[in-house]
Amino acid sequence: MPSVENYKAIVIGSGQGGTPLCQALANAGWRTALVEREHVGGTCINEGCTPTKTMVASGRVAYLARRGADYGVHTGKLRINMERVRKRKRDIVNLFRGGQQKKVEGTKNLDLIFGEGSFASANSIQVTDKKGGQRTLSAEYFFINVGCRPSAPPIDGLAKVPYLDSTSIMELGEVPKHLVVIGGGYIGLEFGQLFRRLGAQVTIITSGKQLLDHEDEDVAEEVAKILQQDGIKILFNVKDEHLKCAGKQIAVKARSGKITQTMKYSHLLVAAGRKPNTDSLKPSTAGIAVDQRGYIKVNERLETNVANIFAIGDVKGGPAFTHISYDDFRIVKANVLDKGNASIKDRLLPYTVFIDPQLGRVGMTEGEARATGRKIRVAKMAMTSVARALEIDEARGFMKAIVDAETNQIVGATVLGIEGGEVMAQIQVAMWGKLPFTVLRDGVFAHPTLAESLNNLFSSRFQD
Repeated sequence: MPSVENYKAIVIGSGQGGTPLCQALANAGWRTALVEREHVGGTCINEGCTPTKTMVASGRVAYLARRGADYGVHTGKLRINMERVRKRKRDIVNLFRGGQQKKVEGTKNLDLIFGEGSFASANSIQVTDKKGGQRTLSAEYFFINVGCRPSAPPIDGLAKVPYLDSTSIMELGEVPKHLVVIGGGYIGLEFGQLFRRLGAQVTIITSGKQLLDHEDEDVAEEVAKILQQDGIKILFNVKDEHLKCAGKQIAVKARSGKITQTMKYSHLLVAAGRKPNTDSLKPSTAGIAVDQRGYIKVNERLETNVANIFAIGDVKGGPAFTHISYDDFRIVKANVLDKGNASIKDRLLPYTVFIDPQLGRVGMTEGEARATGRKIRVAKMAMTSVARALEIDEARGFMKAIVDAETNQIVGATVLGIEGGEVMAQIQVAMWGKLPFTVLRDGVFAHPTLAESLNNLFSSRFQD
């Protein structure tokens, strides 16, 4: 019978929470193992933020090159080298991944073990490597950071056609002739606009009445307007999709309202959801509670229902963003190592959708704020009123802030505009400090910057 290897702590998954956590535990003197199925760095570095934003940068260069004449700069015929775009993406991923792996391997008291981990009991896991070899590890503490992966919706015929997901689409060696995207969320919109800018015809299909169903209606409408200006076709309220191969193309039969039509495309991207990587983890063997979709249930301290087992990052459900996973690490570290009482309760959650212009958002939407019954005031301003945006000819979108009418504190903001994520962060800092909106209204910002637009946003553009 194989021997059991004993550790103080085992971190399963090397995402943006698990990687710094295992190093912190090891540096505190705990004998720690990091178990990773594929690549150090998790989704963010390998299939998410890093590669997608690297490719989005290529798309923006193509966009600006086509607009050169608008600025008095004339260029020759534009040509996209997709293999070069892909290589640049791979190089950046390898750089980031290699850097993190080197740090892990150089940490005293820390063992990096490649293989797929699954619970054998509440205090042990079995790790299976790619060659089928197995080893059993035990620990006093477990920290689960296994993340999520793309999921395929129940669309008739999907299993019989070749389709791309958010990982495989980044490995294309050529620009699709006509890409259809199923899904109107963040992933679908980022890839849809990217490939449109690289030269593909793009159609986005969504079952909802708007894109980005978590956003206010006016925000979603403006996003759709921007994408349509870029030449993207959008179909809303699509039901009863049926897919089949039509020669070398993919035929999509779909109903929208009373109209049913069949369209043919060269490539299909399915971007309609993700699911947690808990099926192979076997959490039930350890008695760990999960919800009906397989996400691990945690409390405000990120503890599962089993003592000394924690879950961080996407696998626990909720907003699936890298910065959330990293903040989860900080909370667990504060509680486990520093004996603190940190909690995820009421933490301010920002995010940026990397369409162009960016959509940065923090706090409550207008709809969410009104649903609380509180008295609010809404400040809204088009980017055409922002001097810096006009100077660089990037004035699409608008800014919107939600203010509590009784305290004058900002409770939410949306910035759909050039560098929207960076401008949103200025508002977020004010929200952290619980400052009244008047601080931003009356503050002195450098001119001409995008940040100084906050003076005007909060000056005289309120509506109840």
